[in-house]
Amino acid sequence: MLVGVCTIRLHLPEAGSLKDKRRVIKSMLDRIHSRFNVSIAEVEDQDVWQVATLGVAVVSNGEAHIHEVLAAVVNAVDGYRQVEMLEYQVQIV
Repeated sequence: MLVGVCTIRLHLPEAGSLKDKRRVIKSMLDRIHSRFNVSIAEVEDQDVWQVATLGVAVVSNGEAHIHEVLAAVVNAVDGYRQVEMLEYQVQIV
């Protein structure tokens, strides 16, 4: 069994309050979870208006499958017009 973890750091330029940020992030998390069947949550920067750090985890028996799923998640997050991806990291344990 292998576990893939991806940390994604985002900038939300249009967020004028924590309420705006949470609305965008919650919608994104729900869509990513249902589309890719991964665990995803905001893991840092909860009290910063325009920055969010997401953690994504996927369990599989194949490293190639983990890379495929996490690459698809990163591409989906990068496609959201309300956010700018600053960086991301992938680790497989």
